[in-house]
Amino acid sequence: MQPENRGTDRLKKRIFDIIQIGNKSDTASRAFDIFIVIVIVINILTMFLETFSELEAWSGVFLAAEIVTLSVFCAEYALRIWTSCYLFPEEGRVKAALRFMRSPDGLVELLTILPFFFLTGMVALRMLRVVRIFHLFRINASYDSFHVITSVLYEKKNQIVSSVFIILVLMLASSLCMYSAEHEAQPENFRNAFSAVWWSMSTLLTVGYGDIYPVTTVGKLMAIVIAFLGVGTVAIPTGIISAGFVEQYTELQNGAPSADISLQTVVVDLDSAWIGCSMEDIERRFGFTVVLAKRGQSTIRSSSSAYRVEMGDVLVVFKGEQEDGCG
Repeated sequence: MQPENRGTDRLKKRIFDIIQIGNKSDTASRAFDIFIVIVIVINILTMFLETFSELEAWSGVFLAAEIVTLSVFCAEYALRIWTSCYLFPEEGRVKAALRFMRSPDGLVELLTILPFFFLTGMVALRMLRVVRIFHLFRINASYDSFHVITSVLYEKKNQIVSSVFIILVLMLASSLCMYSAEHEAQPENFRNAFSAVWWSMSTLLTVGYGDIYPVTTVGKLMAIVIAFLGVGTVAIPTGIISAGFVEQYTELQNGAPSADISLQTVVVDLDSAWIGCSMEDIERRFGFTVVLAKRGQSTIRSSSSAYRVEMGDVLVVFKGEQEDGCG
């Protein structure tokens, strides 16, 4: 390898390290992430302010900000294509560049740039400008706070899908019932079952816009029942996601593994040998590591040294190493 080629490769590798999102160990990379976030916010703010007719006198400033921020986006996109061989080292340079351009990150980068050149085109093309907002999500996805959210949604996806399915079924059933009760009294508002879907959505999701409402006695009674069901259906996915956050943050705080070791829930009964033991005793004697304990409405962390197991406690544990003998 020629010396100039080695120098170019070192430069390319250094640029790749800097532009990698979420590289916390590199000060320059973190500074670049912050810079890109600022540029995106300026670009989105400019796009927002351009919609105000009162600020038409500032159109030149907005255009200049648009051009500058777009230039940064273009430069970043070009650098990511240039350094894609380090992102996909198993591919050749051309194949790595094409693979990046076809990847979700590459498409977001491209859609961040393209709308500027089609501002006078179709509405659909102008709406692509909103894709720039997702650039922020892509940056945040590599940091812990956003990673916790995505992890919870992924781990609880089956429960969330099931709860959404229940909501959709209730929405369909309530719209059909309300159409049957209100069609004759309000044919202009409840023309068909689909017209009642808007009412059922706003009622079940507890929004209650009030633009469409029942006027018959049967319809009002049904609306009361559906409104109560709506509170419960909204609480289902909220509870699932909240429980997921508790699990994630508990694991982060206590260092409990979440991927390769499955957690178990143990309800302590009268015959349990764990009664009176501390969490350290349970780990030392029985080989179980306690992640957290619940007693009534109280949650006890694994770092609590004063805790002693009582009958009826609920423990979240995983199987660890067991010492020989019992004290």
